[in-house]
Amino acid sequence: MEQTVENLLINYKTLEKFKFFKEYGNQELSMLEDLENKMVENYNDSPFYGIYIGDNLVARMSLYKVQKKYDAYFEPKQDYLTLWKLEVLPDYQGKGYGKALVEFAKSYNLPIKTNPRINSHTFWEKMGFQKAHYDMERDLGENPLIWMPEGVKEKETT
Repeated sequence: MEQTVENLLINYKTLEKFKFFKEYGNQELSMLEDLENKMVENYNDSPFYGIYIGDNLVARMSLYKVQKKYDAYFEPKQDYLTLWKLEVLPDYQGKGYGKALVEFAKSYNLPIKTNPRINSHTFWEKMGFQKAHYDMERDLGENPLIWMPEGVKEKETT
């Protein structure tokens, strides 16, 4: 089955489809506000990526690039990606859509950090992610998982 990951335009149609996802929250509401305030319709540089089947958005994630100067996870210090809100609608789970999104993120060949939802650790482990060594100041109660391309190591915590 063809699983094309595409950058999602920020417009009313996309935001309407986001309402079907459990992780609908502040980020989407602020985008909706921007649209209503006549900011940019079809804003191209959206952090959201998704997979459509026909007209249905069945899987999505957001991907943010974090600049090297803020890297507290990887050695050597470098730009990395933060992957959030990876979600596949219930009827489409177990069909490889989540994997397709993660593979797309890995294709940038940058380290990736994510904060998985409860009960999703098995999925992330299958995708090659590992627990970052917990650092109280850096992680602030989160339990991040990280993925590193070849030649990258986890930064040692003190």
